[in-house]
Amino acid sequence: MKRRSAFHWLIGIAIAGTAIAASFYFDGSVREFMMDHQNPAMRNFMRYVSWLGDRPLHATLGLVLLSLAWFRGCKEWTRIFLAMLLAMMLAGVTGTVIKRTVPRARPSVHAETRWGGARFSSKYHSFPSGHVGASMAFFGVLIIARRRMGLVCLPIPILIGFSRMYIGAHYLSDVVCAAVLGILCAFVVAHFLKIGNRQSKFET
Repeated sequence: MKRRSAFHWLIGIAIAGTAIAASFYFDGSVREFMMDHQNPAMRNFMRYVSWLGDRPLHATLGLVLLSLAWFRGCKEWTRIFLAMLLAMMLAGVTGTVIKRTVPRARPSVHAETRWGGARFSSKYHSFPSGHVGASMAFFGVLIIARRRMGLVCLPIPILIGFSRMYIGAHYLSDVVCAAVLGILCAFVVAHFLKIGNRQSKFET
């Protein structure tokens, strides 16, 4: 069992490493693609998606679900929703530290270099994407706890990531690295709260 678990972790690390390397390689081409396919209606829609994908809405949703589960006496779901909120918070704090430690100009900022700049200016907080990291951590816990339900929600962070690239807030690598960070935060919180995958229904 331990060997199988270690093997799965190695596979996961290899996939994550490959995805990160590929994302940096395709940063420029993806950015050009986004610029070449801009239109007002799509841009407005993506701005709306980006706004909905911010942390406050995730936090509100998590708190509402946590409250409902607690009032219904569903201990297992109370723990899951709490873990989703904690994972999102962990991803947010970690991402903020990285942003200020390794400032990166956003694609929409005309800078001489992509890396470096004012540590406390949001214009240089491109890496990693806070929206994607928080959303991936939030729904990542759900994937760990209830795989089918979590996979149904997976398009949400993916769409959020696309919207952030479309409006020029992030590069592909910002989004991919944020997704990896979110997944790691979800695993950390799920491990400490002893949350594993089960396919049971919403019950006490």
